[in-house]
Amino acid sequence: EVQLQASGGGLVQPGGSLRLSCAAYGFSFGSYAMSWFREAPGKGREWVSFINVHEPYTFYADFVKGRFTISRDNVKDELYLEMHDLKPEDTAVYFCARYRYPNGASLVGSLDQYNLWGQGTQVTVSS
Repeated sequence: EVQLQASGGGLVQPGGSLRLSCAAYGFSFGSYAMSWFREAPGKGREWVSFINVHEPYTFYADFVKGRFTISRDNVKDELYLEMHDLKPEDTAVYFCARYRYPNGASLVGSLDQYNLWGQGTQVTVSS
């Protein structure tokens, strides 16, 4: 079936690192841009990072710029998010999502531009 499966979340101390993965099944992964979103209780879902079909065309929310790196492997059909210098405010469920087209810019942070979502993986940053 057509789906995205996020993994790699867990409990980490402030200043620590995690690497999230998102595996794609049932569609041509290399034909779609992708994003990571996150959702904390009471905050709603917010956009974190975007990547076009081919690197290095990436975009980041200001609150993760310089700390997170998005990447993809179009042979393995996988999306990644490397997170460093994690802060308690990074605590959230992280979702991978499929953009409607191979490339994008101005609307990459809009939820309605994505037509497939992973189940989410919990990231907790706490000492």
